[in-house]
Amino acid sequence: MYDLFVGGAFSNAAIFALGIMPYISASIVIQLLGAVVPYFAKLQKEGEEGRKKITQYTRYGTVLISLMQASGVVAKLMSWAPNGNPVVPLGVRGAGFYMSTMIILTTGTMFMMWLGEQITERGIGNGISLIIFIGIVARFPHAILNEAQLVTGGTRNLIVELVILVLMGFIVAGVVLITQGTRRIPVQYAKRVVGRKVYGGVTQYIPLRVNTAGVMPIIFAQAIMFVPQIVFSFFPENEFMNELSNNWFGYTSWTYSFVYALMIVFFTYFYTAIAFNPKDVADNMKKQGGFIPGIRPGTHTAEFVDNILTKITLPGSIGLAIIAILPTMMIKLGVTPGFASFFGGTSLLIMVGVALDTLQQVESHLLMRHYDGFMKSGKLRGRR
Repeated sequence: MYDLFVGGAFSNAAIFALGIMPYISASIVIQLLGAVVPYFAKLQKEGEEGRKKITQYTRYGTVLISLMQASGVVAKLMSWAPNGNPVVPLGVRGAGFYMSTMIILTTGTMFMMWLGEQITERGIGNGISLIIFIGIVARFPHAILNEAQLVTGGTRNLIVELVILVLMGFIVAGVVLITQGTRRIPVQYAKRVVGRKVYGGVTQYIPLRVNTAGVMPIIFAQAIMFVPQIVFSFFPENEFMNELSNNWFGYTSWTYSFVYALMIVFFTYFYTAIAFNPKDVADNMKKQGGFIPGIRPGTHTAEFVDNILTKITLPGSIGLAIIAILPTMMIKLGVTPGFASFFGGTSLLIMVGVALDTLQQVESHLLMRHYDGFMKSGKLRGRR
């Protein structure tokens, strides 16, 4: 599962084996601290200066987490000996190999973090999300090739394969619906005269998304679920730890799927509470003279919005959890693990979410430059 996010670099013991996941883990820690520690909560409200400090703390946390995970990777590498041939020769092992490998893996993660920040600042889309997206997509051609070999080799019937592909199409459509689904709340603005101009008197809408948190609950839950495997990697010779790692916290185990689904539901509500504050929305509406028909401004409006947001987040979080554990179900039904990871789960949710977000940003840039964009006929309006 970890290897899925880094495009196979983990299984190859590459320089970028840790990928960008330590940065995601550090971001989770900062988000949690912002909800419980007043200092970090204050930084989140200080605008640009606060954002710079949070980014700096996140970088420090990334280095610390990378060093911890790298030490586990080195311990695992030195314990691997397939067919009696150790991956790391006995003559190479030592403090020098241990420290140099940790530094190399940490440096690779820091380079990925820097690259993601450059993409966000100078490109289009979220650079960190795009790096994860590319790491996932890089393995898709190989998964399709394996499926084709099963059909040509007679291992799987062509009709069964077509049914699997059609079912995958329906699941992709369902993920798009969950990602794009919204509940619109009408807001009426009263007319007010400022100088010689008249403002308000129109009806607008507050779009409450079914999946307000986007792909973040999946990333949060996956990062937390990596923790047991990292702890188990420090005890490669312990039979009890290996039993827990393989049978209870293995990617295909039902225990893993159940805990994973609960974590997704929890983080969906958690991140929604951080990303969308009904009280702030109600206060801004009241200052601008807006109100929801039939609802009093202020506290009653905040409670009304919070009630609707809670109701629509529940089916959204359950839908995310079901889609996230679909690969495990498909593996149980005989689908190859490589292709099952694209059938649903984290990979599909991240791919759809990042693709839609990036497409919307590209669309907004095109509209700002007086192009029709992707959703229109595609004709240029011309420059004047």
